[in-house]
Amino acid sequence: MPTKKLSVNRAALGHRINYALRHPDRVPRHLSRAARDLWLRSTSPDHVSYYRAVMRSDTRADPDAAVGSGSRERWMALGAMQFDYLVGHGLRPEHRMLDIGCGNLRGGWRFVRYLDPGHYYGIDISPDILFAAQETIVRMDLRDRLPALTPVRDLSLRFLPDAYFDVVHAHSVFSHSPLQVIEECLSHVGRVLAPGGWFDFTFDRTEGKEHHVLREDFYYRTETLLALAEKHGLKADFMDDWELLPHGQSKIRIFRQSEPFG
Repeated sequence: MPTKKLSVNRAALGHRINYALRHPDRVPRHLSRAARDLWLRSTSPDHVSYYRAVMRSDTRADPDAAVGSGSRERWMALGAMQFDYLVGHGLRPEHRMLDIGCGNLRGGWRFVRYLDPGHYYGIDISPDILFAAQETIVRMDLRDRLPALTPVRDLSLRFLPDAYFDVVHAHSVFSHSPLQVIEECLSHVGRVLAPGGWFDFTFDRTEGKEHHVLREDFYYRTETLLALAEKHGLKADFMDDWELLPHGQSKIRIFRQSEPFG
């Protein structure tokens, strides 16, 4: 896969000008997206409300594209990548799984099929994408697996039981989240983790200045997220083997401080 551009500041004016000169065909779409996002930010009281509106707009156009897949083939490939990695790193059929930002079940439908019935719990801030997730359940003939799909207002997880989930998973969620949203999740996820459980999440990594693009795509230094996890009584392990896969994001695995790694 291409080498990550870890020092690039995509929000810098110089980078944006150079990118536009290299890809003039993409400028109209970017300007349209910028205008839409400016309007949505002006009408939304907080980031979660804003991104819920973004997802409503994107899902209306194409549910697969709304979760970051430009084609059905890419949707299938990215879902398989998530699934194969977790199974190769400890996921078992008897585990109870919480899938944060489950989207239209790009990876989720494979987890639903693999886990014991009733052991998959997907949440998302977008009711619209969950309607598409229901269609995925029907299309993949997984109704008898009894997956739970629940819309949420935030990532406080306050309605979920203590020490219940063996695996918590958030793919391409923190890459769209400001730090206060990530901290909200990290401050509560330890409560819902079962003994020996873990939380895997992906993020857009930078080794330069932390930044965002249109407040949709956020880039963080690894040490920022490791320190944030430690602040909330969690241990974190950077999963460097994930970066060997053809995926642009990075991955961290989190445990409660009382739990061993491995």
